[in-house]
Amino acid sequence: KKADVRLNRKMLAQLAVVDPGSFTNVVAAAKS
Repeated sequence: KKADVRLNRKMLAQLAVVDPGSFTNVVAAAKS
């Protein structure tokens, strides 16, 4: 089952800067 990840690029960019750990988890969830 794919994770329902719907974030725009701006949100992802901000998350990558503010919380790299969470960003990595989101990317991993999106790819799974």
